[in-house]
Amino acid sequence: MISALEVYRSLPRYVAARAIGPRVPGLLAGPLAPLRLVHRDGPRSPGNGWVRVRPRLSGICGSDLATLSGHTSLYFTPLVSMPFVPGHEVVGETRDDAPGIPAGSRVVIDPVLGCEARGLTPCEACARGQNNRCDRITVGHLSPGLQTGYCRDTGGGWSGELVAHVSQLHVVPDDLADNRAVLIEPLACAVHIARRAALHDGGSALVVGAGAVGLFTALALRELTPAGHVTVVAKHQRQADLARKFGATDVVSPSEVATAVRRSTRALRLEPERGPAYLLGGVDVAIDAVGSRGSVDTALRTVRAGGRVVLGGVPGDGIDLTPAWFRELDIAGAYASAGDAFEVATRLAATAPLDDLIGVAYPLSRWREALDHAHDAGRLGTLKVAFDLRSAA
Repeated sequence: MISALEVYRSLPRYVAARAIGPRVPGLLAGPLAPLRLVHRDGPRSPGNGWVRVRPRLSGICGSDLATLSGHTSLYFTPLVSMPFVPGHEVVGETRDDAPGIPAGSRVVIDPVLGCEARGLTPCEACARGQNNRCDRITVGHLSPGLQTGYCRDTGGGWSGELVAHVSQLHVVPDDLADNRAVLIEPLACAVHIARRAALHDGGSALVVGAGAVGLFTALALRELTPAGHVTVVAKHQRQADLARKFGATDVVSPSEVATAVRRSTRALRLEPERGPAYLLGGVDVAIDAVGSRGSVDTALRTVRAGGRVVLGGVPGDGIDLTPAWFRELDIAGAYASAGDAFEVATRLAATAPLDDLIGVAYPLSRWREALDHAHDAGRLGTLKVAFDLRSAA
């Protein structure tokens, strides 16, 4: 038997969380959350090439919090299967032998459940190494699920055990500590975002948001691209300090964005009768790393005509796309990761200044406290909150 946190279908709780959660976030770890702690058998292997993995640390991602608060788009409903165990930022150890990966190996998991994991002949995207664009994430011998952590058959990191296909596994170097290894998956996403930015030599970038995704994106822009000026939007002092540590040229508060970008790019600032200011001119690339209506709006309103906006967070409701039309912007999604992003992220995890970024690691039994902390992580000066499963059974 294992312990696991399970998301289950409850329309009343979904509606209540969506209506009340933003005003009283603590309720999302209490009576409003469609989440429960269960004790049950571990998930069964779906077939050949699958191994059992015992999580050691599993991060709490912003997309997990959005799911619990009812603020993910209904677009995703055909792409998940309930009940499911969340948790896709995982470092764990294998319990079964796999080709080249003996039992007891420490691994991180690429959570995307593409064609190979589903026992299918690769689609065009998977054949190119772009599993994040797989067209078949609802078929094969698995229930629908875009990722581990959203599929009822695989389990997820918020549990004592999950199953993963060998194609998802990346062995962790012996000298890389768990508290760095658990950051590899979000770092891989940031690597992908930085690549999707397609910055030219010396180009300017704005990163809206300084949670884990935003800060890791700033790091990836500095390490992997020819970016010149990188501005990061941060709400809290700890976030601002980390942004500078990770290579930001400037760090500004949300209220200062338009003014700061106008100054650095010599743009013209305009004030509409209603709504926030926007620029004629601006940065070459604006990256939204939050996914809220306000953060996407900021990105759209501060990029130059013909520039690029990269959506690194799951977009929220009610976004005004007028700037995209009027300024002929290129809008690029950046979902999960692709290609060698995990290998690059593993190198970054070993060399970047990531010590003490896991603020607190909670046992699964203190899940309400963990989620409360994660909801308020920015204000509390925490970059990443995780579950510690190393003593879980």
